[in-house]
Amino acid sequence: MTQKTPAELRAEAEAALKGPGQRRIKLLAELEAIDAELRPLIREARRMEVSIRRITDLTAVAPNTVRAWARSEAE
Repeated sequence: MTQKTPAELRAEAEAALKGPGQRRIKLLAELEAIDAELRPLIREARRMEVSIRRITDLTAVAPNTVRAWARSEAE
């Protein structure tokens, strides 16, 4: 029975990371696009006095993020 070298073990670990890592990168890019779409909608919702809680319920955007996005319009 032969043991694997540290380099072989590292190569296997890297190979195992590739698939899930690429999927995560793709999802993060998708999330950025969705956030860009949501940002002006959230600003408008806050301007129309939709509660932060309701926005978070509908979008799963964190309350602090809702506040920051709504505030960024005024700046």
